[in-house]
Amino acid sequence: MALRIVLAQINATVGDLPGNRDRIVARIEEARRMGADIAVFPEMCLTGYPPEDLLLKPDFIEAARRTLHEIVPESRGLTVIIGTAYADGDLHNAAAVLHDGRIAGMYYKHYLPNYSVFDEERYFEAGRQQLIFVRDETLIGVSVCEDIWYPDGPPEAQALYGGAELLINISASPYYMGRGQARERMLRTRAADNTAFLAYCNLVGGQDELVFDGYSLICGPQGELIARGKQFAEDIIAADLDMRQVFRWRLYDPRRRKRAREESRVFERVVLSPTPVRSERAPLMSQIAPLFEPVAEVYEALVLGTRDYVLKNGFQKVVLGLSGGVDSSLTAAIAADALGSDNVIGVAMPTRYNSPHSLEDAQQLAHNFGFELLTIPIDNTFQSFLNMLAPVFADLPPDVTEENLQPRIRGTLLMALSNKFGWLVLTTGNKSEVGVGYSTLYGDTAGGFAVLKDVPKMMVYELSRYRNRLAGYDIIPQRVLEKVPSAELRPNQKDSDSLPEYAILDPILHAYVEESCGPGEIVARGYDPATVQRVIRMVDRSEYKRRQSPPGVKITPRAFGKDWRLPITNRYRPEV
Repeated sequence: MALRIVLAQINATVGDLPGNRDRIVARIEEARRMGADIAVFPEMCLTGYPPEDLLLKPDFIEAARRTLHEIVPESRGLTVIIGTAYADGDLHNAAAVLHDGRIAGMYYKHYLPNYSVFDEERYFEAGRQQLIFVRDETLIGVSVCEDIWYPDGPPEAQALYGGAELLINISASPYYMGRGQARERMLRTRAADNTAFLAYCNLVGGQDELVFDGYSLICGPQGELIARGKQFAEDIIAADLDMRQVFRWRLYDPRRRKRAREESRVFERVVLSPTPVRSERAPLMSQIAPLFEPVAEVYEALVLGTRDYVLKNGFQKVVLGLSGGVDSSLTAAIAADALGSDNVIGVAMPTRYNSPHSLEDAQQLAHNFGFELLTIPIDNTFQSFLNMLAPVFADLPPDVTEENLQPRIRGTLLMALSNKFGWLVLTTGNKSEVGVGYSTLYGDTAGGFAVLKDVPKMMVYELSRYRNRLAGYDIIPQRVLEKVPSAELRPNQKDSDSLPEYAILDPILHAYVEESCGPGEIVARGYDPATVQRVIRMVDRSEYKRRQSPPGVKITPRAFGKDWRLPITNRYRPEV
């Protein structure tokens, strides 16, 4: 009889031990109804990931241990693998292997990532044990996330020296553009290289800046794709594995025998007790969920990240300034898709510098999506500020100071609405603006969540056009996509008065921020040296603004936030 494995990619919440427990127990029951032999859950799904400095609280570690033991009896009749933090002399990122109502063993993650958004060496001790679990004569290797990214990592040793025929990896792998497809290629290669079935269960959901995309996989011993879970949604992925295939294919691979002779490693075998023989099960139809195309994938990540940040933090509704520009229009669209139009409130706050079509476009967008639009003119308030400051400013000419009064008034009004009604304020700045500091501190940076914080300006247009294709009409008005970008803080203002054109700015930012290129390397790509120098100077001098800005969804390999840790006080200035 085939081995039936079920992967439960769930949306866990950091710190919600009872809620995560209930979610896990419900999926265990679902796996049992499906006739599963093994049910697999993601890395750290019991605690949520990443729990960060909650892991420095002994009471949290003890609560996680108690909660795990509450789940143990639910494993009667099957094997369940759950990710959690577990203390055993020291703290470990663990895969708890439950079997038939008891803890059969603990696998501790060997490779602790300490780069990009990861800080696992801050919290965990690396595992060293060599375990193989034996269920009904099938040899099973268990590992956690990073362990499988290395070609010669623990899964290879489990297969080569421990004889593992099924490799199970539990993961909390954060999303960025293209990450899922690269991960699938890697996993299929690991399965083929080790001539083993491979089951990979990944977390799904938003956690602060991070989004986990699910996309769990089951691969065959030749690297063939057997099953694939949905992207950006909870899912159950199941397959029947004919373990005889592994023996058959390994007979054709003499390389394994040679390597195994060259080095010997001793693996402890944990034999799982027999479970009752199952009655005949109906065969499963393997599911291979379709993948989103690249722009759609980013849009779904933004929707999921926004939804989970809002709801997991106890908010129901959001409010944002709606200017009639493309950034606020896309932010409103994402919010409406994430939360429902009834939970989005737009606020138009015009001054003397706003064109009539800006308000018209904001009204049309609100009508198309069906959310409420409040109109609160602020020109009188703006004039009052000018009058108050006139004696102090004396005869000094107007400059960016007067311009910035307008977004600061708007920020104050949005925060007042937030305080009065309990709405979360969404900011609307994009990565291009955030990168070079083209924003007003305590103005358009004031809010609780920055939806587009990691979305470059040119991609804002791509995402907006995608949303229109999805709707089948210009749900984001075409004029919004065609107008020249402007903050409308002075007569005839254009973004290009202060910045390079976005088609030039974005690739320079990409090279400097995401690829860590020096100015000379960027110039060698064909960009004007003075422009490159100017952009780099703006990025470096705006760190103090970014530190005071709200979090936002990470969708690129290097986002401002956890990925980017430059000192504010910093005199290093790279030269071309």
